Amino acid sequence: MAQWTSAVGAAQLARQLQAQQPRPAGPGARKPPAYRALADGIRLLVLEGRVPVAARLPAERELALALTVSRTTVAAAYEALRTEGFLESRRGAGSWTAVPAGNPLPARGLEPLPPETLGSLIDLGCAALPAPEPWLTRSVQGALEELPPYAHTHGDYPAGLPALRATLAERYTARGIPTMPEQIMVTTGAMGAIDAICHLFAGRGERIAVESPSYANILQLMREAGARLVPVAMGEGLGSWDLGRWRQVMREAAPRLAYVVADFHNPTGALADEDQRRGLVEAARAAGTVLVVDETMTELHLDADVEMPRPVCAFDPAGSTVLTVGSASKAFWAGMRIGWVRAAPDVIRSLVAARAYADLGTPVLEQLGVNWLMRTGGWEKAVDLRRAQARENRDALVAAVRRELPEWEFEVPKGGLTLWVRTGGLSGSRVAEAGERVGVRVPSGPRFGVDGAFEGYVRLPFTVGGPVAEEAAVRLAAAARLVESGLGAGVEPPRTFVA
Repeated sequence: MAQWTSAVGAAQLARQLQAQQPRPAGPGARKPPAYRALADGIRLLVLEGRVPVAARLPAERELALALTVSRTTVAAAYEALRTEGFLESRRGAGSWTAVPAGNPLPARGLEPLPPETLGSLIDLGCAALPAPEPWLTRSVQGALEELPPYAHTHGDYPAGLPALRATLAERYTARGIPTMPEQIMVTTGAMGAIDAICHLFAGRGERIAVESPSYANILQLMREAGARLVPVAMGEGLGSWDLGRWRQVMREAAPRLAYVVADFHNPTGALADEDQRRGLVEAARAAGTVLVVDETMTELHLDADVEMPRPVCAFDPAGSTVLTVGSASKAFWAGMRIGWVRAAPDVIRSLVAARAYADLGTPVLEQLGVNWLMRTGGWEKAVDLRRAQARENRDALVAAVRRELPEWEFEVPKGGLTLWVRTGGLSGSRVAEAGERVGVRVPSGPRFGVDGAFEGYVRLPFTVGGPVAEEAAVRLAAAARLVESGLGAGVEPPRTFVA
């Protein structure tokens, strides 16, 4: 029986490898042999999770043709990977990726590190902040007080608690988009909402247009659902979308869905203006494309001079073209796994019906907690705390990176939780690999693209501030020096750092 659980095509692997920037050679060093460079490239893709473990690799002849190298080069690279523990093979079953014994399995998404690792490793992988106390505790206390009537029911509310659906509908109405509770479904986080939408609208093999770059975990969710991702390049800087490209993609590719983050885009921090929002809705409507708008960052405007445009759903108030996804995870706390969808009532009914075969409903206690926050004004006070913390962290991280890595380039966003950084000609994947060795975890640019794009970038979230932000920048600079020198092995482990 074969040991592989998925397969990587020759063309796909070649695109990912060719997008990688070569490892710089140290002073006086010779260029590595072609087979060594190929083995190193495949190993890096496995370590980053962009080629999954237990994935069958192309046959030697197929990959050689795709890369326009000799079969001998591919065979030598595969043998080197087998020797290092990154490849296993069996006659008749092919070769599949592996990790050496004792190595942790690489994550394909951006999961937070276990708390016990945080003493020696600074985590810049997950864009999430600690809870804004005392509001988390107060919300739980308020939820417990309101729980008794619900405890006498079965506890399953596939569409969400009626009280929370009504509260969310009132909040949209207050933003200028008249909304009924029947237009709201409460989900288990924004990921749960988008997963439900993808399963309803985009079956296996359907096209989904996505911003390029886009949020890594959503891209992975869509890949695993069998979608065919169609990347649409972002506009320059923080200018958000290139409407000409969006119109062309919708006209020529006819995607079933399109996924966008209009407010402080993850990872770039871009903010789409009203004309762009209106134009994108019109283009989606004309193409028959369902537009999924992720609003998880919408309340995280950090500067006083930010003028927030109307929500994208303001240009489709009935919710027939625009499906809006919201969440408590970024504005409040990632541990509060409450998300929601706003759409037309018939879409909500279809999503609720399909949910019966998934998770049935969202935890009642957490829904009561979010409802208590929104009903009492605690939400606004908690979000104010979150904005202040994110602003302080952003400013500290920006200052530290500019001081330690002046050749790295970025624009400072006016909201959100992330910096999108060009790494001065270095490979973002190699910076991420070296970062793990010197004690800082950072996601590389290709995690946010399709088939190896954005190799020259990393994403830095505003999750640390003060001395920790300064130490993170010092460690990133150390990682960059390792990459520049062509080194990476034999590095001393980082010292424990306590804020």
